[in-house]
Amino acid sequence: MVIVVVVVLVDLLTGAGLPWLPMLAAGPALAATTNGPRGVLCVGLLASGLCAALSTVYTVPGREPAAVLCSVLAVTAASTLASELRGRRERVLAAVRSVAEAAQHALLKPVPETVGPFQVAVRYSAAAAEARIGGDLYALVPTPHGVRLIVGDVRGKGLPAVSTAALVLGVFREAACDEPDLLAVVGRIERSLARNLGPDDFVTAVVVGCPQPGELEVVNCGHAPPLLITAGGGVEPVEPARPAPPLGLRALSGEHPELHLLPFADGDQLLLYTDGVTEARDHAREFYPLAEGVARHVSDDPARTLRAVHADLLAHVGGRLHDDAALLLLRRSVEETAETAEGLREEAAGDGPEEGGQAPDAGREILPERSEAAAVAVTCRGGGGR
Repeated sequence: MVIVVVVVLVDLLTGAGLPWLPMLAAGPALAATTNGPRGVLCVGLLASGLCAALSTVYTVPGREPAAVLCSVLAVTAASTLASELRGRRERVLAAVRSVAEAAQHALLKPVPETVGPFQVAVRYSAAAAEARIGGDLYALVPTPHGVRLIVGDVRGKGLPAVSTAALVLGVFREAACDEPDLLAVVGRIERSLARNLGPDDFVTAVVVGCPQPGELEVVNCGHAPPLLITAGGGVEPVEPARPAPPLGLRALSGEHPELHLLPFADGDQLLLYTDGVTEARDHAREFYPLAEGVARHVSDDPARTLRAVHADLLAHVGGRLHDDAALLLLRRSVEETAETAEGLREEAAGDGPEEGGQAPDAGREILPERSEAAAVAVTCRGGGGR
């Protein structure tokens, strides 16, 4: 409407006559980008009416006025059709996005803010923002054997990566409740991937369990080392003593992952993440320093910590990530009593009797106890095995 009014005013003020009238076609053409077919048609008819009126005022002889009027009407018809087609595409895109959101909620189920004595927070960003889902995965499951969680990264992108992530999460949720030993959970995921993945496909992952108060079990399969945030604010990478291959590649290397026991006192936090965070680059091609960012923004509220870290990450890359990125922060807020642990087991197992026995000690590596006043200096090798 503004374009049509401006063209008419310029034509009347300059007295140019016919040369300005073809510009009236810009009105319906631009209206097609934002308006529906009815709005485009109204603008086009207004432009055509004004074109005919001005042609009469100037009494231009010959066929030129008719040609200009036909041009405006033709642009109006084409713009109306384009607007209708654009509306259909937008409706289809909206339907696809709703399906993608439903798929994301089914695949990456919302994680509760509190599970037993733990506070939990998650931040997830897919590289394909329109799709809302990607190849990074996470899950937290209360089981008869304690809280168990996984964070992983599927090789590749797109629908094949989403399909593999769904497979890993499905096997993990079932095995986490069935298997008393965390290494057995990892073994079931490995066997399932070996049957279903191609020779070049794999999944890096960290699987964590809480078998008893004050202790975490950690199994790292070629993934970035988690960050242990002590109650005093220190940040330490939890490196595996022996690198293990990613899930799906055990048959090629013959190496088996080890289970580490990690002291986890009141107020301690464990941050699990994917390489989309640590490999995010700024304009100078510098990687995002996750450990420094966490140390700057750590607080007693995991959700607030991850919001600040995620905002810092986006500022580092200039506003948009180019890879899937997942962050999961686990904090032990209060001392877990025997009653709390038993209640968590009953919640996971239901009313039925608890199955399974004590987890075997084979393949476990016991980490030394960590005092409150001393920190273990660990050199971060960064994404070993990936």
